Amino acid sequence: MPSHWPSELRLSRDRAMLTVTFDDAAFRLPAEYLRVSSPSAEVRGHGPGQAVTVSGKREVAILGVEPVGRYAVKLVFDDMHASGIYTWDYLHELGRDQTARWEAYLAELATKNLSRDPPVRGSTPRAPR
Repeated sequence: MPSHWPSELRLSRDRAMLTVTFDDAAFRLPAEYLRVSSPSAEVRGHGPGQAVTVSGKREVAILGVEPVGRYAVKLVFDDMHASGIYTWDYLHELGRDQTARWEAYLAELATKNLSRDPPVRGSTPRAPR
């Protein structure tokens, strides 16, 4: 049984922000943050040490918010990722810990020399001169 129940879920017009309101707090969760924090096996892996660092999602948008029973929602992103089930407790955790999680994510990107920006289509890397 979930510890937290939302009273409202609101997707911004530009689909870049999901606002989740609970009795004790309201959280504005950017689409990029939700995408890179997906609870899916594709992102978390199937066991310890298998998590993947998702990069290139700065401009991702949420296409849909679909209910999953009474305990969660499935978010559908415009990069076609739709396999994560975001429980009410997980959304509350993401909101509560947003600052620390985001800073850890940015540090991980830097350590792995990855970018928040999507790759430029049609470009090929240039050889150093």
